Amino acid sequence: MPHSSREAAEFVSKLNDITEVREADEASYIGVDPSNQTEEKFALLAKNETTSTPDKYIFAGRSDRVDLIAEDDELEGMAQVSTIDGSASVTVASKIHVLLVYFAFNLGLTLYNKAVMIKFPFPFLLTALHAASGMVGTQILLSRGIFTLKNLTGPDTAMLSAFSILYTANIAVSNVSLSMVTIPFHQTVRALTPVFTVAIYRGVFHGIYGTDTYISLVPVIMGVMLASYGDLNATVLGFVMTMLGTILAAVKTVTTNRLQTAGLRLGALELLYRMSPIACIQSLAVAYICGEFDGFDVSAFDGQSFLILLANGVIAFGLNVASFEANKRSGALTMTIAANIKQVLTVVLSITLWHIPVGAMNACGIALTVLGGAWYGRVEVVGKTSKNEENRVEEGAGKV
Repeated sequence: MPHSSREAAEFVSKLNDITEVREADEASYIGVDPSNQTEEKFALLAKNETTSTPDKYIFAGRSDRVDLIAEDDELEGMAQVSTIDGSASVTVASKIHVLLVYFAFNLGLTLYNKAVMIKFPFPFLLTALHAASGMVGTQILLSRGIFTLKNLTGPDTAMLSAFSILYTANIAVSNVSLSMVTIPFHQTVRALTPVFTVAIYRGVFHGIYGTDTYISLVPVIMGVMLASYGDLNATVLGFVMTMLGTILAAVKTVTTNRLQTAGLRLGALELLYRMSPIACIQSLAVAYICGEFDGFDVSAFDGQSFLILLANGVIAFGLNVASFEANKRSGALTMTIAANIKQVLTVVLSITLWHIPVGAMNACGIALTVLGGAWYGRVEVVGKTSKNEENRVEEGAGKV
């Protein structure tokens, strides 16, 4: 039984070899996230007063999550409650930091793409450029030893290939639906992504969210709808395609999180490294099918155009890394909330930069989305804090 801080740390380290969690009536199994975490111990823990396990570390089986209570003074505070997406294992400060970086890259690339698409109206070729940037960027980082690769099996590689298809399909369906509906209608339907994300976690992974979380989603979703209010015209096929794109966006966000927090447990850089080549090939194929190569004139591009596209690729690489890392640390649902808030911030920046007129309903939507996002953030922080306090009380009771 470990009694010292060193022995306790060694004990936690040994858990990194265990990668699967299976629910059992009497036996318990633990899944620890070993991937690319520097100062945080991602073990899952729960109290079980009837177990004969040494009192320093008490484990109880629960599907995909177990809580580890470290009673050693130097490890106290490192044990945190895990949610189904692994986000509660991360400190609030870490979540805020990575989300701010994500917002910065996302807003920057959105506005940059708006300018680039005027002279380069080839969405799938641009997507291929972004994937190629991820391929080159991660290869450079890998050669410098910034990250290492795991040994993957054939089924693992097939799973990543399927994920890359999902990634490309999400973009393709979104672009196709945009050609069939108005932008306000498209943004209004896409605002429902958090709803589908919750449905996936509840239906597939049996996840449970608190009532406050559900309530906090309402102003965020309604706010985006009001902020995007305008010409809500769509064909029946356009509605179906937009709804399909929204569902795919939710599936992609959840899958990205699961690939990093369960199963393969890949780091953000390795996931981007393995996915980018396949996504690049698929994007080029779709670009060819859509006739983008026919309209692309290489001779029309000078040195300045090349630098503009190069900078666009660099920003896209930064966004992909920030997006994967933010998804891993904050969770899939939080990422869909962040995407909704990003939509509204894009509207605000567009109003500021291009002096686009805004109506009273749009302004109310912007304010409602921001307030809803703040409310959701507060629910997350309060819920995590109260759960950690509950664990400390249970731990203290166990010592009596």
